[in-house]
Amino acid sequence: MAKTASDVLKLAKDKDIKMVDLRFTDLPGQWQHFTIPAHRLDADFFESGIGFDGSSIRGFQEIHESDMLLKADPDSAFIDPVFEVTTLVMICDVYDPITLQPYSRDPRYVAHKAEAYLKQTGLATTSFWGPENEFFLFNDVRYGGGTNSSFYYIDSQEGWWNSGSDKGPNFGGQIPPKRGYFPVPPMDTLQDVRSRIVMALEDAGISTELHHHEVATAGQSEIGMRFDTLVKMADKVLLFKYIVKNVARKANLTATFMPKPLFGDNGSGMHTHQSLWKGDVNCFYDESGYAGLSDMAKYYIGGLLKHAPALLALAAPTTNSFRRLVPGFEAPVNLAYSQRNRSAVCRIPVYSKSPKAKRVEFRAPDSTANPYLCFAALLMAGLDGIQNRIDPGEPADKDLYELPPAEAKLIKQVPGSLDAVLAALESDYEFLLKGDVFTTDLLEAYISYKRQTELDPIRMRPHPYEFTLYYDI
Repeated sequence: MAKTASDVLKLAKDKDIKMVDLRFTDLPGQWQHFTIPAHRLDADFFESGIGFDGSSIRGFQEIHESDMLLKADPDSAFIDPVFEVTTLVMICDVYDPITLQPYSRDPRYVAHKAEAYLKQTGLATTSFWGPENEFFLFNDVRYGGGTNSSFYYIDSQEGWWNSGSDKGPNFGGQIPPKRGYFPVPPMDTLQDVRSRIVMALEDAGISTELHHHEVATAGQSEIGMRFDTLVKMADKVLLFKYIVKNVARKANLTATFMPKPLFGDNGSGMHTHQSLWKGDVNCFYDESGYAGLSDMAKYYIGGLLKHAPALLALAAPTTNSFRRLVPGFEAPVNLAYSQRNRSAVCRIPVYSKSPKAKRVEFRAPDSTANPYLCFAALLMAGLDGIQNRIDPGEPADKDLYELPPAEAKLIKQVPGSLDAVLAALESDYEFLLKGDVFTTDLLEAYISYKRQTELDPIRMRPHPYEFTLYYDI
């Protein structure tokens, strides 16, 4: 049952809350916050909201229109498991203080509108989302650069490169590349840290299902969260990242959700499971269909495949994302669907035969995505597929790495750069505007930010490996 303002006020009193932390999300997808003393929390606070400077937030207002308003969502309240001072956290929605209307560039508002639009279509009442947020836990990271230098250095006690290091003593057991999936301790050195993360997640109200070491060397990990509805799951993704980073820091580790921090080993994705429901009926299930999929589910996949190049601007939205999405390296780059093939961008899990478990997994996203925008865009693409009965073609159940050249040419692949997917979004965005879910203003601001702040600085800088390739030419 959803928490009300009265419930939150009672919780604050019963738990002797000292501080109230208010959080919201900037356009690229990073949590922002400020804190007020608990005595400021009353019934009027939930009605009137609290002001902040929107011009200092990435992707928001200009300096001449900087005043913005936050209104706390009482249903999002939880007690922070990280802070020493007893602190109640609430996620906020952003409003215009003049019109008192929701702010069009607030990513959480976009996600709310996507859920509302789904109901308006009459196709389903609810969408469920289950992202798999992979991450690395390192012992040390250093990076920097200037006019005449650029470097990064990562270290991990598990890293295969430490197998010959003089550790005084070195006990061995480092994990070779691509050998990190499911080894028991002492090779898996992070069991207790992941367990502490899970306990903190559970304390904050996130139900988890499992945790384990992932494929790559050097601390790649995964913790599975139980699925939820769109807005709530996007809230949980940001809370998940926050708790992973803070529990890791307390353990003298550093966590990153960067898709490809290591050369020569697996990257970290955010495989996103999704399904549509009408009441308590899973609209994606049909016992007689391929892999148990209904026609609706296949058309949904058709929408994902058609719009995938544009979707990646929101789902794999960094230059580093495309260090992971490289053809021929077990990456989900093929614009195809399959019930088992993990190199297809859409996979249909077949672990369970239960109708409730039937879902589509879109494998290209990673955790640098703003989850509100990512999930909303995926939903809009899928709905466009259903509305226009977009045929996804035949499933690709063959080994896509071993196809004859003639067959391989027939399977399209995702674009290979941030530049390309931003261009794709510019030319294919009408499906996002349905129901006023996305606005052209938000999309233009997003694309402009990505080009100016991320793409151009990378394009203009020499890459360290270029010195290996070209210095002596």
